[in-house]
Amino acid sequence: MVTKNTRIQREKREVILDAALRAFSKNGFQGTRLDQIAAVAGLSKPNILYYYSGKDVIYRTLLNRLLEIWLQPLEGIDPLGDPHTEIMGYISAKMEFSRKFPRESRLFAIEILNGAPRLSNELDGSLKALVDRTVKMFRAWMDEGRLAQVDPYHLIFSIWATTQHYADFSTQMRSVLGDQDPDPIATGSKFLEELFFKGLDPR
Repeated sequence: MVTKNTRIQREKREVILDAALRAFSKNGFQGTRLDQIAAVAGLSKPNILYYYSGKDVIYRTLLNRLLEIWLQPLEGIDPLGDPHTEIMGYISAKMEFSRKFPRESRLFAIEILNGAPRLSNELDGSLKALVDRTVKMFRAWMDEGRLAQVDPYHLIFSIWATTQHYADFSTQMRSVLGDQDPDPIATGSKFLEELFFKGLDPR
């Protein structure tokens, strides 16, 4: 018999995950201790271990949730849609991700920079399969003359690099921009849409 989590149990799990996200996105996996997560969550260490068997389980739960959210906009690109509209929509969604989930983006970046020891199976599996399908779709658009002839893999990489910069390097951006741009993500979205729109025009 499977017992469903109660509302209080679900809320406690979310409190723990939020506290862990704050700690991991700042200190990485190795630099974060379970008692630090407990302190941020306002819970005892035994209470944390009641819900999650260890730090590794919490970390993997966060990464898997993040990857699921992160892949959704890419999965949403419609092969029957207008190429420019679909790609611009993807760029916009990625920029909103940087706005709403900066800690999640930094956590993902930390994991990748450390060689993705706890995410390699997902990267080699679900992520690669989705990217390969997207590349096939982009190549079909290029063959139809609806999209400029560019390397589709590096097109995806460049979208990731430019959009995630607004989350992962926000401190650097604030230092450079100062008070002259109160909403760099909005400004950046307009710039990137124009940049990619012109760059992908097949004419």
